[in-house]
Amino acid sequence: MRLATFNVENMFERAKLMNLATWADGKAALEDFKRLNDLIQEDEYSDDTKSELLEIMKRQRGLLTQGKNKYIQLRDIRGKFLYKPKNKPVEIAAGGRGDWIGWFELIKEPVKESATENTARVIGLLNADVLCVVEAENRIGLKRFNEDVMSKVGVESFEHVMLIDGNDDRGIDVGVMSKEEYRIVRMLSHVDDKDDEGTIFSRDCAEYEIKTSQGNTLLLLVNHFKSKGYGKPAESAAKRLRQAKRVRAIYDERVADGFDHVVVIGDLNEVPDASPMDPLIREGSTLTDIMAHSKFEGDGRPGTHGNGTKSSKLDYILMSPKLSKKVKKGGIERRGVWGGENGTLFPHLPTIKKNVDAASDHAALWVDLDI
Repeated sequence: MRLATFNVENMFERAKLMNLATWADGKAALEDFKRLNDLIQEDEYSDDTKSELLEIMKRQRGLLTQGKNKYIQLRDIRGKFLYKPKNKPVEIAAGGRGDWIGWFELIKEPVKESATENTARVIGLLNADVLCVVEAENRIGLKRFNEDVMSKVGVESFEHVMLIDGNDDRGIDVGVMSKEEYRIVRMLSHVDDKDDEGTIFSRDCAEYEIKTSQGNTLLLLVNHFKSKGYGKPAESAAKRLRQAKRVRAIYDERVADGFDHVVVIGDLNEVPDASPMDPLIREGSTLTDIMAHSKFEGDGRPGTHGNGTKSSKLDYILMSPKLSKKVKKGGIERRGVWGGENGTLFPHLPTIKKNVDAASDHAALWVDLDI
């Protein structure tokens, strides 16, 4: 069987702030967005909290006066968050979270049709029996993509399509699609897992138990760790470390339960030699990454994101010992990525004419397993 992972970076809609030329372009606004939603959760809004809310909303021009700008929108459902007296500065009307119902949300825009179709073409090139998908909007969107877009470009659809909504309100969840003979027989979400610092997973560590065509069991732990795109680097790294520790604990529990064929798979947003990866590839870990496996056939580039440099190795297929012994071959599919400023660093699909046509900034990883 062939197992693959692919960060598709949304299929139909994507937040405008996450669809800019570089992460740096939207970093400040994303940080403001997160801070706004953190502040409005307080039970009582102190004068300092109100001042900070107003300061951020002024900085995001249009948000305070019009309730929205190009990237962020205030959803004021019930009660009153803002008070706009005539000829006077806007004030925060709510005294705390209990005085109103609402939130701030990111404004989305359609993904270019050519990019969506090229995503389907990459999936066709992968020809996976089981595909783990990262950054899909929701199950209905994933199902529509599977049934409508893939057939449009001549790619065979999957029989089973599943996605559990995670903790990220931007619509970047993890899911699984599998062929008819690879049934999903059990699912378990970890969105509510907590430690001393709070909720652990930015999205989820979704467990999917797959029954293979040979009657074996494959257990997937599908992940998308905390992004490097915004937030203080040290705090983001600490969050990824917490996530890696919890995934390691889940993995150890499942191996102790008797699961032989276990995979930690997805976009972990960290390079192998960074300390947040210690629980998964060091510290007594028994997991082996497909890119470090003797049967991996690479293309000379060590990374999986962007130009494929060493500092952009973010995607993983980490296998338990017994599963690692079942590897027949592994590889990377980079033809959906626009490489370099002019797209000339490595081959890409002929239907990718410019950067906006790219299927993703992530290459896909795959492994052939004898199970």
